[in-house]
Amino acid sequence: MTLAEAAARADELAESGAAQDLAALRAEWDDELEAAARSADFRERALAFRAIGLFRWRAKEELLRRGLDDGSPAARGSALLSLELLSRDHPSTVNSVRPLLHKMVADEDENSAVRRLAVMALKNGSAQRETVVLVEGLATDDDADGDLRRAAGSVAQALKQKAQEKR
Repeated sequence: MTLAEAAARADELAESGAAQDLAALRAEWDDELEAAARSADFRERALAFRAIGLFRWRAKEELLRRGLDDGSPAARGSALLSLELLSRDHPSTVNSVRPLLHKMVADEDENSAVRRLAVMALKNGSAQRETVVLVEGLATDDDADGDLRRAAGSVAQALKQKAQEKR
């Protein structure tokens, strides 16, 4: 079995609620995933960062933080996909890397797909004013990519609604 196959299996186990089988699979793939995340090949790093999310591996969140700083857009994108998945039920996952996500969104990442994924990850964090202002500004930025503007507008609305529900 390859890491990609193991990650797909882990996703199936997580979806079905087979926690013990998932834990066993994590233990079996721990060293291989760590090695792949440190590989010189960006494809292996991207696969490792994506696998962290599919394995629902919260203990590897620090590895994802490093993935957000990776030189490869594919690796950064994979880390963001996993971050978004892990943060659906745990906003602290996004909140802990919010400043880095803000930097990625605020045009410091040259890849528009990576910026869009960073915007989508922010949706799962708490509705902080700075984040809402940032994504609202991006939603109205005529120089930004259309898909990015639409994603930012959608996330701004979701965060505003989340803030309203808290009150």
